[in-house]
Amino acid sequence: MPDNYITVRAENVSDEDESNGSPLKGIHSSLNNVEVDSVLSKFSKHIILLPQSDHVRVLQTVIRNRETTRNEFLFHADRLIRLVVEEGLNQLPYEDVSITTPTGHLFNGTSFLRGNCGVSVMRSGEAMERGLRDCCRSMRIGKILIQTAEESEIVEAKVYYAKLPPNIEERKVLLMYPILATGTTVLKALDVLRTYNVSVENVILLSLFASPKSKLFAIVISFMFK
Repeated sequence: MPDNYITVRAENVSDEDESNGSPLKGIHSSLNNVEVDSVLSKFSKHIILLPQSDHVRVLQTVIRNRETTRNEFLFHADRLIRLVVEEGLNQLPYEDVSITTPTGHLFNGTSFLRGNCGVSVMRSGEAMERGLRDCCRSMRIGKILIQTAEESEIVEAKVYYAKLPPNIEERKVLLMYPILATGTTVLKALDVLRTYNVSVENVILLSLFASPKSKLFAIVISFMFK
């Protein structure tokens, strides 16, 4: 499994825009497989790589070390999740605001536009909820439970539960799922959101790891044309 950390965002694009890249924004830490390299080379305009800092590499090393204790794993995983979540928040819409400081000075800053929410794909996606809560305490978080059953080479995903924030069709959605093993679960989650009239252009996918077998191209196409 490559050391990939990805956030995917869909946007409206015209035919001219498609020649310059996909309507996606993603966050990765490093790449070492042909499929992900191909995705990035084709859709680099909207995919963001986490900087290859020593800090990120330390987190990767501890998480991937088989001798790491459970407590150390959870601590470092939470830190890495926080980095991905914060970059995802950078993709949300902001507005300019002016406030007055305690000393009476005027400060021109920014504020989130109202109407954002999170959706975790259970159960692994729930591990990312804390990182989102730490950054946005009041943000509503919904849940989707999807289970996959493998028969021969076919992976079937079934939806067992979905509880989403009210008026989700009017919100920007941070979809949380940490590991893209095959990509089937994420594609099914996008189908669920569509049944609630959520436009994929309002979805930002937050994920930590992408395996070489993940359907990254299918996810990209799903965001672009459905």
